[in-house]
Amino acid sequence: MKIELADRSVVVFGAARGIGRAIADGFVSEGCRVVGFDRAAPENGDQSAAEGHGTRSPFPLVVGDVTDANQVVSFAESVGPVDHVVYCVGIGSGGFGFPSWNVDASSWPSVLDVNLIGAARVANALAPGMVERRHGSFLFLTSVAGQIGSQTDPPYSASKAALINYMQCLAKDLAPAGVRANALSPGMVKTELNRSVWAWGQARLPAEERVEYEAWAEAKIRTVSPLGRWQEPAEFASMAIYLASDHARNITGQTINIDGGWVMHS
Repeated sequence: MKIELADRSVVVFGAARGIGRAIADGFVSEGCRVVGFDRAAPENGDQSAAEGHGTRSPFPLVVGDVTDANQVVSFAESVGPVDHVVYCVGIGSGGFGFPSWNVDASSWPSVLDVNLIGAARVANALAPGMVERRHGSFLFLTSVAGQIGSQTDPPYSASKAALINYMQCLAKDLAPAGVRANALSPGMVKTELNRSVWAWGQARLPAEERVEYEAWAEAKIRTVSPLGRWQEPAEFASMAIYLASDHARNITGQTINIDGGWVMHS
């Protein structure tokens, strides 16, 4: 299959590390012109990459904050015409449910500001130009937590559910111009959030019942995933590339799970 994305302009929000970095690197490998945006410096510590001339990072990365509308608008103006936008930004509340009221309501606004409203700021800044050119796509990284009502972090779970709904609204608005919007939904990826869940649970167990992270993680993935294996960032890069290509020209408003079969839809 020929993807044929060479010379397309791609911006990836949350490109410094993890899934966002893998997606940005994947588009670079397809010959795309990629610019990243992240509040953190590049994962490899190459500060020059944030200025657009690093030797370790294959794409320029602008340091910024999606909760600052002025920064988002300024970034959108600086990159010029964009073909594809990936929003791979998300934070947790830092608290844990079981039950949900263990998480203080004061932690909700900051999570919604990043995970949901930040996505709207990005779309508001970039969608009009894509509609005018009648070309392009948006891709939002959500979570299976937004589909199953995860008790682990209720603000995070609810924000991801809202992001899926927002993506569907955006897809309907963009469709008359031939511009598409979709979402990718990770299941179990080894992240700092995942490790924090382990730490939270272990702290509440007697010392003799505690287990190391890797043993806990392997047991958990076998419990929740029919395929019984962790998802890798590169898998999301492959799907993001496909969804940006013309092969996916009739796919819009969809949430695609890469979760080992955790959540199944008819």
